[in-house]
Amino acid sequence: MAIVIAFLIVGGLGLILGIGLAVADKKLHVEKDEKLIELEEAMPGANCGGCGYAGCQAYAEAVFKGEAAPGLCSPGGNALAEKMGQILGVKVEAKEKMVAFVFCRGNRDTTKTEFVYSGIQDCNAASLLQGGPSACKEGCLHLGSCISVCPAGAISKTEDGNIVVDKEKCIGCGKCTTVCPNNVIKMVPYSAEYIVACNNHQNGAQVRKACQVGCIGCRICQVKVEGSPFKVENFLSVNDYSVPQDKAAEAAGLCPQKCIIRRS
Repeated sequence: MAIVIAFLIVGGLGLILGIGLAVADKKLHVEKDEKLIELEEAMPGANCGGCGYAGCQAYAEAVFKGEAAPGLCSPGGNALAEKMGQILGVKVEAKEKMVAFVFCRGNRDTTKTEFVYSGIQDCNAASLLQGGPSACKEGCLHLGSCISVCPAGAISKTEDGNIVVDKEKCIGCGKCTTVCPNNVIKMVPYSAEYIVACNNHQNGAQVRKACQVGCIGCRICQVKVEGSPFKVENFLSVNDYSVPQDKAAEAAGLCPQKCIIRRS
């Protein structure tokens, strides 16, 4: 009998608590604004963090509150930016998609190796040991840490060991740029055709000792072609994509190191 009474008491308490929670939930429930719901539903669901927020829902809420601007979602692109603008009743300017690019062509055939690394196959781990096995301390370490963090499967390693990004698959989240210890991976415009595939800021003599395809800062690409978009800064040539690119091919053809490449 005592067991039955105890069972009834526990069951009754459970029922009372359940009803109490249901009533509290109903009273405390806050209806979401219709615009916020629309923003959340418009998100791609990639949750890549490229916008600077923890996920798509967090970004949608920040935009709704006016804490973030529409159009920061790379996976969603201009289509999403326009949709967000329509929901909020504001005009959003179209921006070109930015994608990742590995600014290094050095590999086992073109770059000297100082020692054999047999530790953890991770770029950040390898960089802790004298900056890594490569003689170029600003180049790619080729261990593929960027491959492991890419949510779109856009990064791969070629047969000769180079790390490359498929711009068609890249969603522009930027995760690969943050995991690279040498800052070799940077974001470039989707339409970028000619790129200086080098990240070494040492002078020409030092670069030649380490790599056969590194930029030596000779300035030929800058001074030999009038209207060239290339400019040497701190011994390294860079392409200014804000200026016309009609002279880029001519300037690239004069590069003695052939480090200005045409991206397909």
